[in-house]
Amino acid sequence: MSILQVRDLTKSFGGVQAVRGVSFEVGAGELLALIGPNGAGKTTCFNMLNGQIRPDRGSVTLEGRDLTGLSPRRIWRMGVGRTFQITATYASMTVRENVQMVLLSRHRRLFDLWRPAASEYVDEALDLLEQVGMRPQADRPCGVLAYGDVKRVELAMALASEPRLLLMDEPTAGMAPKERIELMALTAELVRRRGVAVLFTEHDMDVVFAHAHRIIVLSRGALIASGPPPVVRDDPDVQEVYLGSGAMFAKEGAA
Repeated sequence: MSILQVRDLTKSFGGVQAVRGVSFEVGAGELLALIGPNGAGKTTCFNMLNGQIRPDRGSVTLEGRDLTGLSPRRIWRMGVGRTFQITATYASMTVRENVQMVLLSRHRRLFDLWRPAASEYVDEALDLLEQVGMRPQADRPCGVLAYGDVKRVELAMALASEPRLLLMDEPTAGMAPKERIELMALTAELVRRRGVAVLFTEHDMDVVFAHAHRIIVLSRGALIASGPPPVVRDDPDVQEVYLGSGAMFAKEGAA
């Protein structure tokens, strides 16, 4: 079942066409990787889906509901979560409190002055932390955590909004190789279980080819390839874009 439908997405900045007629879909429980060299248009495309940039043309729909041109806040309310390349947690708050903040916002209780925020949605926050392996550290400030653990907290925060679509911008950036594998394996299991669609950008091709169900490739704003990892890895246009030699894809089963 298709969760996200993108049709003819286009955006120009002055005379530069950053994204040119890009179309794709993401299904429930699917991890779709969006890759391309620097300047390919990945960030612009991502930001149009999230509402940070309004497209010049095209449409973005989430299970039939039009998101095109809406604000990031409204898009989040309609079921689109996001994680960022630079983690977005409150360092002075505990792990549990960071997740509670998202739950309070989702339930529109963030500014409820009648009950202490610390007593709200405790069990739900702890359950989410259990799912990402962070419950034992629930009472520690985020500022003292290892970077890989902060990424897990951010994943719990993203899932706290109960998204139908999760946008992940460089989810493994700054992590050690073992942590990258563990985080993406955990993400794949959680989204499969919940039926969430995932679109992620990533520069680590080992991560992409090990965990993506499908890959779409941008070059100069245009979609040049789409398909399962083996098909994309062997595509001559993709090999030409990456270093012109296919060296990036030389390792069997990776990129």
